[in-house]
Amino acid sequence: MKILVVEDDEQMGALIERGLSAEGYTVVRVSTGMDALIAAAHEDFAAGVIDVMLPQMSGIEICRRMREAGSTMPVLLLTARDTVEDRVYGLDSGADDYMTKPFAFEELKARVRALLRRQAMGTPLNVEIGNLTLDSRDLKVAVAGRSVSVSPKEFSLLRLLASHAGATVDRATILEEIWDGTAHIDPNIVDQYISYLRRKIDTDASSVRIVTVRGTGYSLELIE
Repeated sequence: MKILVVEDDEQMGALIERGLSAEGYTVVRVSTGMDALIAAAHEDFAAGVIDVMLPQMSGIEICRRMREAGSTMPVLLLTARDTVEDRVYGLDSGADDYMTKPFAFEELKARVRALLRRQAMGTPLNVEIGNLTLDSRDLKVAVAGRSVSVSPKEFSLLRLLASHAGATVDRATILEEIWDGTAHIDPNIVDQYISYLRRKIDTDASSVRIVTVRGTGYSLELIE
């Protein structure tokens, strides 16, 4: 499998490259946002590990541009910033995971494996619940035929709820499946993203609702 590493710090970049190469991955390492976008456009990567603090173009901007270009490559952002706002901003840009520096390399490898595992599991390309449709290939959502703009992370959460429609998905499962656990994530981020989705899909035209199961989690329910 080929991994794209975007890191302008030579020592850190070399460390990540050596470690991932030792795991059997083929690593392509670049140091600028433009080189990252060119590489992503011309090569097929299983995942990307991208530093946020880069010169000229941040890792968040790289991720946003890749998503706009249609890339679904799983992305792990690396940064020294650890506020909830920073993590939400990074995830909203289209990143799949967010890891703060300094970090244990064993955890980095585990995060990359989790990204690849989730990608390999696959899901049906199209999911329909009432008049809610999800297109997993293009990360598109529609309610009653009307397109709804969602971030990749919002899409993943909605797809998780839709795949268990009518059943309760507990918070621990959501955190594990969407954010790879709670080690570096404020659990309240689940409530934030549920709120984002409700504002977008809980409309008068919608035949589904996201229901809070108090003390447990959330359920996507079909309205009769």
